[in-house]
Amino acid sequence: MAQINRRDLIKAFGALGLATTAAPLFATSLPKKRIGVALVGLGYYSRDLLAPALQLTQHCYLAGIVTGSPEKIPLWQKQHNLLDYNIYNYDNMHQLANNPDIDVVYVVTPTGTHKKFTEIAANAGKHVWCEKPMAMSAKECQSMIDVCKKNKVQLTIGYRMQHEANTQRIIQFAKDKPYGKIKTITAEAGYNSGNAGYSWRADPKLGGGAMYDMGVYPLNAARYTAGEEPVAVTARMESTRELYKHVDETTVFELEYASGARANCTTSYAKNMNLLRADCESGWYELSPFQSYSGVKGKTSSGLILKASPENQQARQMDNDALAILNKSPVIVPGEEGMKDIVILEAIFKAAKEGKRITL
Repeated sequence: MAQINRRDLIKAFGALGLATTAAPLFATSLPKKRIGVALVGLGYYSRDLLAPALQLTQHCYLAGIVTGSPEKIPLWQKQHNLLDYNIYNYDNMHQLANNPDIDVVYVVTPTGTHKKFTEIAANAGKHVWCEKPMAMSAKECQSMIDVCKKNKVQLTIGYRMQHEANTQRIIQFAKDKPYGKIKTITAEAGYNSGNAGYSWRADPKLGGGAMYDMGVYPLNAARYTAGEEPVAVTARMESTRELYKHVDETTVFELEYASGARANCTTSYAKNMNLLRADCESGWYELSPFQSYSGVKGKTSSGLILKASPENQQARQMDNDALAILNKSPVIVPGEEGMKDIVILEAIFKAAKEGKRITL
């Protein structure tokens, strides 16, 4: 018997005068083998990285979009064969509750909107993948966690690096300590931004500034490289250009650990930086670059070369997160992990503002 695709069935229903504005009821009768993903926000990261990566995934696929820019819809529909009833805007995305095609909502909007869209998705009964940083405050993070738990959906934060092969080796080094006790960690992530470009990056209410935008890379890396949580932080912030007068252009912070280790971290819109290094009692290891979209590689003092993986980072991340939904298993980066960074991030801002050491 020839296979009939979903679009043909929709057309057939239309010819019979049956409603096609909602997903057909029979869609829930078969077990899911792949997770349907709806991207919320169609900016650069969704358009150029996540959407192409979803064409490479084995366990999930692009099922729908949510956008506040209706002019983008025709091109996305043409490129990704998206059906009309899987297209939403920010005002009607609560109607996702009636759509069995979509299992998870991936929030890819500025940080200041993460809480709002995560809670709408969770209340619609959808699992949530939320880009980092998780939210503007620890209070917002806890609210997101609570809403997802209440609706019995998974909440996963998009720390793609924790899915990357060489990064996972660094995480294992923290447990095995092949070069002895860690003494110092260096974590730096930044780029030279000639202009605000994406306007939200200069808007403090939306999560602009180097620390929120890029700073979670060295912050999260310092935590997983140490394998322990910091106990205190000191920090300073500066902005040298009028462009970033309302946000931090550069942030330098130091994390202290109970073991005696220290992490020296920097993030900036004024300088290209991409290094993660651990200096230990009997050697060292590093990744450079450590947070690029591809080509993450490194070396160790013993001559071990950490070659870059050919895998697409976003595809690996989303497949791992899709499997967690399909298998009802723990996720690699849950909401609680994202919240830990925001707790420290708030302390970094306080330390910089008050000019003193803040205990955690």
